[in-house]
Amino acid sequence: MHLQPAVLNLNSVNLTGISAEMSLPESQIQIPALWGNLRRKLKQFFSNDPDFFYSVNVYPEDYFENFNPATPFTKYALVPAEYAGELDLGWETFSLPGGLYAVFNHKGPDISIFNYIYSQWLPQSGFMLDNRPHFEKLPADYIPGHPESAEEIYIPIRPV
Repeated sequence: MHLQPAVLNLNSVNLTGISAEMSLPESQIQIPALWGNLRRKLKQFFSNDPDFFYSVNVYPEDYFENFNPATPFTKYALVPAEYAGELDLGWETFSLPGGLYAVFNHKGPDISIFNYIYSQWLPQSGFMLDNRPHFEKLPADYIPGHPESAEEIYIPIRPV
């Protein structure tokens, strides 16, 4: 695998949605439940989905230096704040901080791209991980596990 990401300096984005704390082993059960809850609530109040969903991971500061799959992190299922507008959906607000991100285009359910990003691309890139949220931007028609589903993977970086 040899993927070259776009390196973009993004502005902050205001989002709203729900979150859950989980570890990687727990994520296979908790992530579908989290997204199911968000989607059900959206269908109650809106006739169409927002253009994009945001799947955000907030990791503890030393998560990648002392990697252990059992270490918990916070996963957010979010939509742009302006989409929900003035409705009180009981959701939390989240400000996705701006900054430098490596953006990888990905299609399908194969998650080995993350191994490539962290073990191959990043060490050779001239960048290092920054302590900001990692996220995926998912189009409205995204279907988890579908081979044609495309997403953008955003990895927070800073120059070495």
